[in-house]
Amino acid sequence: MKLILIDQQTIETLKIIDLITSEYLLPNIIMILLSILSIFSIYFLIERFIILNKASKQDPEFIQKINILLSKNKDKEAIEFCKLQNTPFSRMILKGIIQKGNSEDNVSSAIENQGKLEISILERNLNYLATISGSAPMLGFLGTVIGMIIAFFYMSKSGGNIEIAELSKGIYTAMVTTVTGLIIGIISYISYNLLVSKIGKIIFNMEKDTMKFIENLRKIS
Repeated sequence: MKLILIDQQTIETLKIIDLITSEYLLPNIIMILLSILSIFSIYFLIERFIILNKASKQDPEFIQKINILLSKNKDKEAIEFCKLQNTPFSRMILKGIIQKGNSEDNVSSAIENQGKLEISILERNLNYLATISGSAPMLGFLGTVIGMIIAFFYMSKSGGNIEIAELSKGIYTAMVTTVTGLIIGIISYISYNLLVSKIGKIIFNMEKDTMKFIENLRKIS
């Protein structure tokens, strides 16, 4: 009686596993998750590229025009000109103009604080892109491991009589998740580094022009 009971439990267990793993359900779920990650990755790439492209477009004579207005004591016109430009750098200079007349340290501090805020805005969502670049390959590898476990489970259940075509189909389905995860990870990683490089160039230009602005304030004060 005990042997019969064990056999029945084994049969029931196999039926549950068959239900869960039918048509390789778990690898398919992971493929859906990878598809979602790819959509987010493309969205973050396009969204950040548009924002950074706008931030990098600046009037090359902007700081020169500001310095001319300030040298003529046209502070209101300079403020309106900064508001009209509405770029990260113009908002930094706007804070500096507002502090005109105070000490150089106060001007520099106001510009620096606004600069930190602008940089945080430029770097928004980049952490998600970096996370996707690392998690997508691991998720794909997890799908492959699960798929291989399912394939070997069917092999053990069939008693070694499983057809090669069915086994190949299972292994193929499992390996696709790794390839997909690697592709998403590589694209996200490259995109992240390109965006970081673009932000670095924007920050460099802002710092360079800020120095010119502070030097001009020092001369006219």
